[in-house]
Order: sequence, then C-alpha cells, then structure tokens
Amino acid sequence: QVQLVESGGGLVQAGGSLRLSCAASGRTFGSYAVGWFRQAPGKEREFVAAIGWGGRSTYYADSVKGRVTISADNAKTTVYLQMNSLEPEDTAVYHCAARATLVIGVNPDEYAYWGQGTQVTVSS
Repeated sequence: QVQLVESGGGLVQAGGSLRLSCAASGRTFGSYAVGWFRQAPGKEREFVAAIGWGGRSTYYADSVKGRVTISADNAKTTVYLQMNSLEPEDTAVYHCAARATLVIGVNPDEYAYWGQGTQVTVSS
C-alpha cells in the first residue's frame, strides 16, 4: 500500500506557474502509474496528467497539453506536476492518485490510492 501527500498549491495570478508535488510514503512509485486529477466546485473530478511505471510514458488531458509537465524524481518517491500559463479555469483541488499497474489510466475509478488534495487558485 502507498500513501500519498500533495503539496505546492496556492494562489497565483493568471499566466503564473506552480509546481505541485506528490510524495509517496511506505514505498516508491517504481511499480505504479501515478495520475493527477482536479475537481472544481460543482464539477466532476477531471483527469489532468499521468505518468507510467518508471516514468517511461506520460499522458495529458487536451485542456492542459503544452502547459503542464508531469515528471518523477530518480528515486521514484515524488511525482511533480509543473503547471505554466495558468488560467482561472485551472482553479480546483488537485489530487494525485496511484494504481499498481504499468498502464496509465485516465478514469478516477482506475486508481486505488489517493492523496488529500491541494488547492490551486488562479486569479484573473
């Protein structure tokens, strides 16, 4: 079992950047796919980006492609989400999630482990 802790959220102006972190405790991400999801008030949880086992593959939602980069550290204990050119529409609680498989998933139901989330607020 892996426990996830997100950090790095905050308030930023439109056009700014933030880097979110998802730290694993209990084990490394070496055999997991890790995804970032976000949920805005009154909306369903939405896929943002994911990284496959060993960091060999990545996948992004169309809404963030070109503005967001997902990566993992060499020790595979932390996954990062670098977000640039932020827009007010990016305001949400961002959660990281993990699934014990080599394959990236885009559906929240495919992930068994979740962090508590970190708030990102983008002002116009």
